[in-house]
Amino acid sequence: MAGDMRDWLVHAHVPSPNFNARLLPVTMVVLHYTGLPTAEEALARLTDGGHANPVSAHYMIDEAGKVIQLVDEEHRAWHAGASYWRGIRDVNSASVGIEIVNPGHEWGYTDFPDAQIEALLPLLGDIKKRHGISRSNVVGHSDIAPARKMDPGEKFPWERLARHKLALPMPRPSYQQVFDNDGAFYLALERFGYDITDGPAAVRAFERRWRPDLITGEVDGEICALLFELLLQRDLGKAR
Repeated sequence: MAGDMRDWLVHAHVPSPNFNARLLPVTMVVLHYTGLPTAEEALARLTDGGHANPVSAHYMIDEAGKVIQLVDEEHRAWHAGASYWRGIRDVNSASVGIEIVNPGHEWGYTDFPDAQIEALLPLLGDIKKRHGISRSNVVGHSDIAPARKMDPGEKFPWERLARHKLALPMPRPSYQQVFDNDGAFYLALERFGYDITDGPAAVRAFERRWRPDLITGEVDGEICALLFELLLQRDLGKAR
């Protein structure tokens, strides 16, 4: 664990062999759900150096709020896979990865317990402060890999993070019709940070984050207005 990390944030250390050297400075945090039936299975997977597809993360938080450090932040953990955000394709090098124990959509997606989020808040705040990470660069796995991933999913309490200035708050659009056509929307979505190679997947990822109660993969006036407001806030320097 890094020397400037306060001991009370981490309850246990279970080192994973799955890491290598960073090639970029840390500029983002990526939040995941583990997507396995139990915390024990998730921990075993994240620390399995012999797996054909080895993975890891810097931290894992179980349902009771226990924070386990798996990889030191100075190293590049393997949590993002093939991904993209705001011009960065080696997201593993540029990010701290946090796995949040939840069975996910495949195994009976559940709400995230209060104890789990209460443990996440100070950990995320400390990481964000030490690395100077903007709120707009605290993202979900689905944001950086929209064609492959759905986590942490539509049940994740982003607004709770936003109240602590750890993520962007839900925008309150002032305009309704702001893009002339779907192509203009996709260009704006790319400008905000998303990989738009698979357009409908990118839209679903955007909806999962910003309109979690309705995920269609189709461009409509509401998500256009949400995206326009997010870009406006960023351009005004209000997305730090």
